[in-house]
Amino acid sequence: MKSQDLVAQAILARARAYAPYSGFKVGAALLGKSGAVYLGCNIENAAYSSTNCAERTAIFKAISEGERDFIAMAIVADTDQGCSPCGVCRQVLVEFFDDTVEIHLANLNGVIQSRTISQLLPGAFRPGDVQRNDRREL
Repeated sequence: MKSQDLVAQAILARARAYAPYSGFKVGAALLGKSGAVYLGCNIENAAYSSTNCAERTAIFKAISEGERDFIAMAIVADTDQGCSPCGVCRQVLVEFFDDTVEIHLANLNGVIQSRTISQLLPGAFRPGDVQRNDRREL
């Protein structure tokens, strides 16, 4: 799937955004290796910390449907440059993306900037950095 096609899907997802507080609508489209596309939009809440971004909505939908391997993601908003994910979303992306996954940052005017997760979050705290212990001593 071309980046423009994935961005078009993200624009459709953006139309579903629930953003009554900020008015800042974001859409995301995530392409799984299965060929399925998972759409996400931002969903705001009056308690702002409960808000969920479009990127996380798409990823959580994909994971809940059993998809674990991804090819590309497009993120779109009405911005001057391509819409860049927030820090929390970048950390979620690093959980599931390696540098083979293309991340297309887009706007409504046709700007598309492609990045990898390492470019968006250099020096990331990765899943392999978590020490797993069955038993901890205090």
